[in-house]
Amino acid sequence: MGKPPKLALPSHESTIGKFLTQSGTFKDGDLLVNKDGLRIVSQSEKGEAPPIEPLDNQLSLDDLDVIKVIGKGSSGNVQLVRHKFTGQFFALKVIQLNIEDSIRRQIAQELKISLSTQCQYVVMCYQCFYVNGVISVVLEYMDGGSLADFLKTVKTIPEDYLAAICKQVLQGMMYLHSEKHIIYRDLKPSNILINHRGEVKISDFGVSAIISSSSGQRDTFTGTCNYMAPERISGKKHGYMSDIWSLGLVMLECATGDFPFPPRESFYELLEAVVDQPPPSAPPNQFSPEFCSFISACIQKDASDRSSAQVLLGHPFLSMYDDLHIDLASYFTTAGSPLATFKQRA
Repeated sequence: MGKPPKLALPSHESTIGKFLTQSGTFKDGDLLVNKDGLRIVSQSEKGEAPPIEPLDNQLSLDDLDVIKVIGKGSSGNVQLVRHKFTGQFFALKVIQLNIEDSIRRQIAQELKISLSTQCQYVVMCYQCFYVNGVISVVLEYMDGGSLADFLKTVKTIPEDYLAAICKQVLQGMMYLHSEKHIIYRDLKPSNILINHRGEVKISDFGVSAIISSSSGQRDTFTGTCNYMAPERISGKKHGYMSDIWSLGLVMLECATGDFPFPPRESFYELLEAVVDQPPPSAPPNQFSPEFCSFISACIQKDASDRSSAQVLLGHPFLSMYDDLHIDLASYFTTAGSPLATFKQRA
């Protein structure tokens, strides 16, 4: 069927102001998004920029047939769509933009980052559109749903499969940290997607996360705050190592079937537990020394004591099962619920 079209972004920089027009154009600095897609405006187009012209082989909203809604969130929903001419499936994230001006520049930056991110371990973003106050983002479709969906079915993931999953997550994390210089900030099972080919990819960084965090919704008990590192949940300066803490919690949850911290009734109780209590660890009587060591390398209260993604990729836990030639494709399609669960988070 061939690969879907990719948008080549020119690297021009200019300043044309920022505003949303009634005609349906989202503008900020050198970024323009409308019903025809996203484009970067060159120096020669400063001021009254012309309408965005569709690029050759560029995706169009009119060419996408909606199959069904596959996910809902606070900022919008995700639809399964099929390209009319190629038959290829995509996930279309539809985001309602009722935002303050102070948030718009951050969203514009994230749109540009999303379109320029190309890594086999990060869900691909193909195109963005802005129509009638709604931003639609065309994403790679992962037919196995999220790791959170998978966990609901299998309850726990054995170490050998978990090592294979973790390798891919770490590859995506290293790309974001080292190549894109992005702190992911929202790693959790619902943002790690899987498919029938055994691929594992990081998703949902960008616009919807910005809108959610700026709307005053802490999402305290269902995800985001639960996985925050001590320095981040307490409002201190944080960096790439805050993502490593989150990774450790995710892997420990996958192994044990339970979130590592006991349920808390308020954000402040969670804050106290994360900041003041000893960090969670893998029970040595249930797991290999290598796995326990890996978790310990991630879940350290002091960020400087955690290992980087690059260092963790060389950890013995990730190579100890190599001789087994783990088949994640078979595992995802037989151990979990039937694929095409059609659940991707908005």
